Amino acid sequence: MERKWWHNKVAYQIYPKSFYDSNGDGIGDLPGITLKLDYLKELGVDIVWISPIYSSPFADQGYDISDYYQIDPCFGTMDDMDHLLKEAKKRDMYILMDLVVNHCSDEHEWFEKACEDPDGEYGNFFYIEDRKEGELPCNWRSYFGGPVWEPLPGHPDKQYMHVFHKKQPDLNWENPKVREEVYKNINWWLDKGLGGFRIDAIINIKKKLPYKDYTVDRDDNLSCIDQMLADAKGVGEFLGEMRDKTFKPHNAFTVGEVFNEKDEELPDFIGDNGYFSSMFDFAGTSFGKSDKGWYANTRITPDDYKKCCFHSQKRIGSIGFLSNIIENHDEPRGVSYYIPEGECSDQSKKMLATLYFMLRGLPFIYQGQEIGMENLGLIPFEKVDDVSALDQYHVAIEAGYSEEEALKIISLYNRDNARTPVQWNAGTNAGFTTGTPWLMVNPNYTQINVESQLHDDHSVLSYYKKLIALRKDPAYQETIIYGDVIPYLEDTHNLMAYYRKGDKTLLVIGNYQTQEQTIALPAPYKSVLLNNYNDVVLNGNEVTLHGYQALILEL
Repeated sequence: MERKWWHNKVAYQIYPKSFYDSNGDGIGDLPGITLKLDYLKELGVDIVWISPIYSSPFADQGYDISDYYQIDPCFGTMDDMDHLLKEAKKRDMYILMDLVVNHCSDEHEWFEKACEDPDGEYGNFFYIEDRKEGELPCNWRSYFGGPVWEPLPGHPDKQYMHVFHKKQPDLNWENPKVREEVYKNINWWLDKGLGGFRIDAIINIKKKLPYKDYTVDRDDNLSCIDQMLADAKGVGEFLGEMRDKTFKPHNAFTVGEVFNEKDEELPDFIGDNGYFSSMFDFAGTSFGKSDKGWYANTRITPDDYKKCCFHSQKRIGSIGFLSNIIENHDEPRGVSYYIPEGECSDQSKKMLATLYFMLRGLPFIYQGQEIGMENLGLIPFEKVDDVSALDQYHVAIEAGYSEEEALKIISLYNRDNARTPVQWNAGTNAGFTTGTPWLMVNPNYTQINVESQLHDDHSVLSYYKKLIALRKDPAYQETIIYGDVIPYLEDTHNLMAYYRKGDKTLLVIGNYQTQEQTIALPAPYKSVLLNNYNDVVLNGNEVTLHGYQALILEL
C-alpha cells in the first residue's frame, strides 16, 4: 500500500449549525469555527470536515444546496471562509467540505430553469418523466418516505425524481454537462485551498435504467431504494472520471459515504488508485436496520459491535484505509447507541473510544464526542426537528404502535441527538450562543461540558487527548497506523480484544460490561500505554478487568 500524507492524521467533524455561535443569532457559524481552532489543535485534530455551509433553504439542514459557489449568510461570508482556511493553514490543519452532488435544491437555478422548460437543456440536468395520474415510472421509496417521484412545479403532466427530500431533485449524472459543472465546482474549491471533501450519498448517482419495479417491502407498495442501488451497475465510470479530473491533480483527501459495495470492488474504491482516499466504516451503524422501519430495528450488543469491527478490518486488510467512526450527524450519539441502556459512564465512554480509535484506519471524532455527549432521550414530538425521525414516527404509528411507543422508538435513532449544540460550559445555553439556540440544548449540559473537563486529567476529554497523543507518538506510530489488526479471545462474551502488530506488538482490551472479567494474557506485558482506571489487577498471567476497563498494553 502506497503511503499517503493523511495516514497519520486525526479527523474531526463539525456540524456548523450547532458548533459555536459567534454573533448571538442562535446558529453556529464560520467565525465560531475559527475561534475554536486552537481548541481543536490542542485536542490533536489535523483534518476538519465541515458539514454543508453552502447557500440553502435548509429543507434538509443544508444538504439541499441552492448555490455551490456561495456561503449561506447564516454561516457568514466567503471572506469568513477564506479567513478560516488561512487560520487553519497556520496551524497545519486541513479543511474538508461536504460534497453533495447526487442532488441539489429545488431552488437551485438549474432546477428553476428545468421547471421553465422541462424539454430544454436544464430539463436534462434532472430525471424528469411524463406523468399520468395513478402511475409511477417505478416503485422506489425515498429515504424520507413516500415515492421518489414528485409532480414538477408548473407542469402537472411531468414529474421529477428525488431519492431524498422532495426539495432535493436528483442530478442526472448520465448527462456529461452535469458532470462537467460538478467537476468545475470541485476544482474551484480545491484551488481556493480546501484539503478535500467528504462525499455525500455518492453511490446514489448511478440509477438502474431503464426504470424497473422491485419487491414491495411495506404496506405503501413501494420498495427500499437499496434494492435499486444493488442492481445499478457502472458507478465506477463516474467516480473514476471525477477522481482523475479533480481530486488526483490536487492530491486531495476524500472520504466517501459508501454503502452496499462488494468485496471485489474495494480496491477500486480505496486502493492505491481508488476513487476515494478512504470510506467510512458503517458496519456498526448499519447493524440491525430493517427496511420496514426503525420500529423493526435490532439493538446492537457488545458482541455484535465486536463482530462488525473485526469483519470490516478483515475485509479491508491491506487494501486501504477505512475511516472509523462511532457517530456522525446522521447517527445517534455513539455512547448512547453502543453502550447498553443505563450503563453510560466516563469509564464506559473511554472504553468505547479506545476500541474504535485503535483500529487500523483514520479515526474521525464527531463534535462533542470527545466530552461524551449523549442522546437527548425522550422529548416531546413537537420538539423533533429531524425529517427522517418525523417520517419514522408515522411509520411506527401505521405499524400499530401507540404514540408513546412510537416516540420512544424514534428517540434512539433521531438525528437531533447528534445535532444539539456543543456543550462548551455550564452557563446559559451551554455556552453555545448568547441568543436562542436553533435546536434545544441537551439538558445534561451542566454535567457534561468542555470547560469542566479541560483541566481534569480523568475526564473523557483528557482521555481522548491521550489516545490521540499515543497514535502520534513516534515510538508507536508505525504500529498503530500501519500494523495488522488480529483478534484475541474473539469468542469471549462481552470482551473485545485485539493485537496491533507492526514493528511492535500492542494488545488492546475492553471489558464490555459492568461486571469484572478475568482473562489470560498471551504474554507478559512490558508497559501499560493507556488505562481508563488507576490500577491493573494481575494474578500471574491473568488480568482481572474492572467493569468497562480498557487497557492498551505493549507486549
